[in-house]
Amino acid sequence: MAEFQPVQIKNGPLTLEILPYGITIHRFLAEVNGKTHDLVIGPEKPEDHKTQKYTNSIVGRYANRIPVGTHVLERNGIQSTFDAKANENPRVSLHGGPVAWDALPWTNVKETPSLFTQAEISSIAALNSESYTVFRLISPDGDQGYPGKLVAETLLAIVDGGEGSLGSVVIVYRAKLDEGEKKVVTPVNLTQHWGFNLNASLDSHPVSIKDNVLILKTDHMVVRDGDSLSTGFADTTQNPVHTFGGKAIGDLYPEGGYDDYYLLKAGVPSSVPTRVPLASFTSELNLVQDLFKPQGASHGAAAELSSKQSGLKVTFDSNQHGLMVYTNGLSTVNKGARKLAHGGSGISGNGDAYGPGDAVFLEFHHPLTAFLDPKNKDKEDTLVTSDEIYNNFVKCNVLIN
Repeated sequence: MAEFQPVQIKNGPLTLEILPYGITIHRFLAEVNGKTHDLVIGPEKPEDHKTQKYTNSIVGRYANRIPVGTHVLERNGIQSTFDAKANENPRVSLHGGPVAWDALPWTNVKETPSLFTQAEISSIAALNSESYTVFRLISPDGDQGYPGKLVAETLLAIVDGGEGSLGSVVIVYRAKLDEGEKKVVTPVNLTQHWGFNLNASLDSHPVSIKDNVLILKTDHMVVRDGDSLSTGFADTTQNPVHTFGGKAIGDLYPEGGYDDYYLLKAGVPSSVPTRVPLASFTSELNLVQDLFKPQGASHGAAAELSSKQSGLKVTFDSNQHGLMVYTNGLSTVNKGARKLAHGGSGISGNGDAYGPGDAVFLEFHHPLTAFLDPKNKDKEDTLVTSDEIYNNFVKCNVLIN
């Protein structure tokens, strides 16, 4: 099927194989000294992503968990009603609902993007034509209970790196309501649900990422109830389990691993706006040109993951205000498949899939259910209106450690 036929983008030593199905990053390849590393976990066969869900795909319209039920939304005086559908359990709507964006075929619109300005299209076209692509999805009004017909586009590009860098992967998510003169407000909170393992391509090395080192510029985390719904934030500065200043992930490892949302410190997220008023979305506006500039090893990033064993490091920047860190604790080696390049058989259900602690998912998005917190009203509330363009980016820089 066409949605499982990989679209390849490449620049120098970095290559992405992307499936139109859920904009899934099937392979993230880095060539280092004649060795090919695949930096993300996943099944060997592209079509196995259909059952091995949320592995390197986009999630949306809304990342993470929302309480099931009817929610009245308001932003900048515009109101809508949102009926969140259950899928994880009767209380929780997870990652956009029962049939969400990770499980839909996206259309390749590399030559005809509509949610980027003329200046941005010129900057994109100046890249090597083999190094980028753009996908589009149209989500109808009422899809999974979300109000408003929403057009979404995702740019994926590999750009040149600076000193010590193999290059950077840039992902830009855009979305716009398409309801004519009708005023609508809808939740949007997108992320790439990608799971990293910087060791797995090494010969005769444990697949576990517990010896990988993680640095996060965070100071608060979400407090969750029994169904992992947000109940507020807690300070982490005095909590060594949740303070990532350069400790190995396995140090002070919690029972069940990490499955936590961390808020970035003030001033750490990029100042690139997360929404742009339509009146300001002119042909001259260019929010992508700076994302294409090389980053070197000295760049101060929001997050950093490194492996002494492979000598690889990935750093991340985003205009999102936090990230989810998940160490694959809900997985089992008896379900799914592990890539041949990672020492698996590639056969689903063969008993040698990835298990808990075999990947770390670093998912940049705004805080969980921010629209339910009155303090966020008309601010960073994870809502977008008919008068705005949603704009979200993450940049992953690949370095030799």
